[in-house]
Amino acid sequence: MNAVAARGAAGGMHWFIAPVVALAAFMEIMDISIANVALPHIAGSLSSSQDESTWVLTSYLVTNAIIMPISGWLANTFGRKRLFLTCISGFTVASLLCGLAPNLPTLILLRALQGATGGGLQPVGQAILNDSFPIEKRGMASAIYGISAVVAPIIGPTLGGWITDSYEWRWIFLINVPVGIVLVLLVQSVVKERGAAARPPRSFSIDWFGFGFVALSLGCLQVVLDRGQESDWFSSTLITTLVIISATAFVLLVWRELHHDNPMVDLRLMKNPDFAVTFVLMLMLGFMLFGSTFLIPALAQQLMGYRAVDAGLVLSPGGVITIVLMPLVGRAINKVDLRLLTAIGLIVGSGALLLMTNLYLDASYTSLVWLRLLQSASLPFLFLPINQLAFRDVPPAKTNNASALINLARNFGGSIGVAVASTELTRRAQFHQSRLVEQMQGLNPSYPDFAQHVAHAYGTTPDSSLTLAGIYQTVVQQATLLSYLDAFKLLGMVFLVLIPLLLLVKPGKGGVSGVPAH
Repeated sequence: MNAVAARGAAGGMHWFIAPVVALAAFMEIMDISIANVALPHIAGSLSSSQDESTWVLTSYLVTNAIIMPISGWLANTFGRKRLFLTCISGFTVASLLCGLAPNLPTLILLRALQGATGGGLQPVGQAILNDSFPIEKRGMASAIYGISAVVAPIIGPTLGGWITDSYEWRWIFLINVPVGIVLVLLVQSVVKERGAAARPPRSFSIDWFGFGFVALSLGCLQVVLDRGQESDWFSSTLITTLVIISATAFVLLVWRELHHDNPMVDLRLMKNPDFAVTFVLMLMLGFMLFGSTFLIPALAQQLMGYRAVDAGLVLSPGGVITIVLMPLVGRAINKVDLRLLTAIGLIVGSGALLLMTNLYLDASYTSLVWLRLLQSASLPFLFLPINQLAFRDVPPAKTNNASALINLARNFGGSIGVAVASTELTRRAQFHQSRLVEQMQGLNPSYPDFAQHVAHAYGTTPDSSLTLAGIYQTVVQQATLLSYLDAFKLLGMVFLVLIPLLLLVKPGKGGVSGVPAH
């Protein structure tokens, strides 16, 4: 086995490596969502508009999306540990500079640097874990990494809201500095590289065309997903142009990488049916996880009057149930067919999302928490088996490349999920409002009673302007609620549709590899 001290794990070193690597991934993943709730504070502090401040998120996501798929090539070329240390160091320095940024343009530029340096932390971290654990214990390795990958975006908004309310927005970046310093020291101590990976490369060639196509296709697509709804999608010349550039660059990227001897992105892995299916499943896991994580706090704040911190607390218990179930499912990986575990996750996750379509404006905090708990209970049954299926037939020499693609799928699935959920809310709210307004007229036998009820609440007459304003406010509120319910239904139905894909995957339990180690 090349790279990292996987074979040296016989003495139990892998149990020291696991929390260190998971913490590094946790720090980077959480930084994707922790800044979301701080945008109003950033805009006010740096004298910018709310729209301008959103580029703080976009710049990070764009560079992160560009670096992540090529992290496998970078690890193979420069050494896995060397790249991991460089990413942690760069991310820590960039975080410090973000916390000290004097103005918005500087912060946007530094966030781009932070996204670029953090782009390798997730895939390289997962590759280290996979190769550090013996094959029969990789379920537990995935469980440890899964806690970072799944829980971090859940607690990120809550932690970000608490920091910005209690201290200052700059601390959402500055808290990474001591963590990063400790991680550098720990990685240097516990992670070892052996063989060719431990020696500096004598010579290598860079596929500049491949890198350019990656940057154009994924960079432009990330901007489209992040800014599309605000720009009304294809009504915007900029969005339309970026979509054309992204699609053209993607076609050229596929052609280039399939014909290059040392591709930046190893798309040949997609020829393996199991890997291709798990790529789609991981994409949709990110779609559901980030989409629902966006919808639930937004519903609580927009319609139920929750503060940002209180809305975040609706999500937090879900993180607890995920942490509890991850090790249990990790142990079951070697005893139960991976397809069955994945099917359980899809059914439970879909059921939880469809149950959310019964929410109403006076739903209690407890109801929201229990529904989120049920949904979060499905995540270990999805994340762990999907990862096991993805790496089951991947040769050790391809672990870096496979990890890059799987982590890219989850992150881009999250971006797609948020974009789709946001668009669904806007479009469906308009649809429901137009339908409800049609019923607000005298020919509807129920309308006079409703108008009288509203007038009584305001102490006015049914035809007064105050009553009509109250009726309109109620219509808008109900239309918005229905749009949220439609978005939950969409996410739930997507999960049900994915179940037949499992028929395309070979049966088998975890802890068994179809590829001999070498």
